[in-house]
Amino acid sequence: MQRKSLGVVAVIAIPGLFFGLIFTMLLLLAPAKSAVATCGPTVAVAIDGDTKVEGYTEEQLKNAAAIMSAGNALNLSVKGQMISVMVSLGESGLRVLDYGDGPGPDSRGLFQQRDNGAWGSYADRMDPTTSATNFIKALQKVEGWELLEPTLAGNKVQRNADPYHYQKYWPEAVKLVQALSDGKFSLEGSDCAIPGKSGAGDDYPWKDAPTWMQVGTGPAAASPLGMFYRECVDFALWRVNQQMGSTGEPFKFLNGTFRPDGQGLGSALTWKAGWDAKGWATGTTPRVGAVVWYAPGAGGADPTFGHVAVVKEVKDDGTYVEEGYNGNPPPDDHNYYTRTVSNAVPSAFLYLPTQEEKK
Repeated sequence: MQRKSLGVVAVIAIPGLFFGLIFTMLLLLAPAKSAVATCGPTVAVAIDGDTKVEGYTEEQLKNAAAIMSAGNALNLSVKGQMISVMVSLGESGLRVLDYGDGPGPDSRGLFQQRDNGAWGSYADRMDPTTSATNFIKALQKVEGWELLEPTLAGNKVQRNADPYHYQKYWPEAVKLVQALSDGKFSLEGSDCAIPGKSGAGDDYPWKDAPTWMQVGTGPAAASPLGMFYRECVDFALWRVNQQMGSTGEPFKFLNGTFRPDGQGLGSALTWKAGWDAKGWATGTTPRVGAVVWYAPGAGGADPTFGHVAVVKEVKDDGTYVEEGYNGNPPPDDHNYYTRTVSNAVPSAFLYLPTQEEKK
């Protein structure tokens, strides 16, 4: 089965200066922005007896609001407020507990903060606003926390044994912050979008764009990422941007700017070299969201250019589900596909900085 990934080579070989000049002008004129930096704090509503969120007591809602208010005072983004509420849910169920547990008998309060001097006095740890403020200050000191999965960001502060302990509390934290916010915001398709979300299906933005075979190898065939539309490399680079919090123009990672040495990321053939040049990790273990790299001819990939896809799901039987574009022969080429693959088939998995292996 051939997985053709020809587009990038053709884009690089365009002889005219016009496309490159216009593309460079767009990059220069459009100010870069962080997908999380402009998603500012939200203010919690005043909690009274009429405030209702199914499944939560008034005490829990007041504590969630106190966490949100502490975040607002520190200019913490909506996502950061959700992470803070998530951690409190996972530690105390949003209750000010005056007892600890086996691993931490001296833990107290909403965040089960230890009596080790890092979290203030007993009174500080038992006060919702003060304890939340101390947690948030610690979160803000974690380099790149905005780009981590929420549970991993929380774990960087709490340092509990299971970095995925908080994952199951994330949906409830999102629900609470949305319900208690006095403003309106959306987590989908906006600056509040949460990175690390892969496997959503065919959400590729240019699924109806013409392929290079339909319009020729000119600028009209290239996406804003600098790859040909509906090629495996363009879908994979879209996923990279999406998972790193860049979901709209100007995108953070482009074919021509991905590598620090100035070389194009190129066809699927050169993607592992691109990862190596960037200093990003690669390996043989599939992780959700990782790029699947097939060297030329591996697993039925194109014998000249290879193939790339993205890990959609990891199964317990030594297989994983990959998603991608242009992984089937005509007439179903240049379309979205999924397939179950043995872990041993690809040549390598290319990881993002946000992907930490589950222990």
